[in-house]
Amino acid sequence: MAGEVRDVAGSKATVAGAGAGVSPCAGCRLLRRRCSPDCVFAPYFPADEPHKFANVHKVFGASNVNKLLQEVAVAQRSDAASSLVYEANARLRDPVYGCAGAVSNLQRQIDILSAQLALARAETLRLRLRLHHAAHLAGSSAAVQLSAGSASSSAAAATASDADGKQSFSPAMFMEPHSIGQPMWSC
Repeated sequence: MAGEVRDVAGSKATVAGAGAGVSPCAGCRLLRRRCSPDCVFAPYFPADEPHKFANVHKVFGASNVNKLLQEVAVAQRSDAASSLVYEANARLRDPVYGCAGAVSNLQRQIDILSAQLALARAETLRLRLRLHHAAHLAGSSAAVQLSAGSASSSAAAATASDADGKQSFSPAMFMEPHSIGQPMWSC
């Protein structure tokens, strides 16, 4: 009986240091059972984060989580436990849609931002056309530098001229070289 001594009254008392520093994992603590060294919950639900296991237990049940973790390869158990925690938290936040609600909200944000980006690109193109038209009306024969770098691929593209020597419109003047062939708006 290592770690136990009998006091004067004859009752058992645990010797300090003999197992006193080991606390059960959050799963075993919530389930009120002894945490064994080979406990499947211990590596993924530490004692200092009891809310994680409490939420997972509330949504999925301890028995189901235990079965799932034992069926998954040891190398993937950490990811599985992390996913269970995320899904349980999402289900508690949104009991109807859970993770699907979060994904739907993110997809809606992507759609809104894509539409805003398309509008910004269209406005940029409109302003470039206006600038080109103003330069053409002013009779400027010099190359119009639209922006530094790749926005105007070369001075030759910016000074495309027709048979009369006048500056003519060239879509290459307004397209970035790496975006040619790509759709202007994508969802």
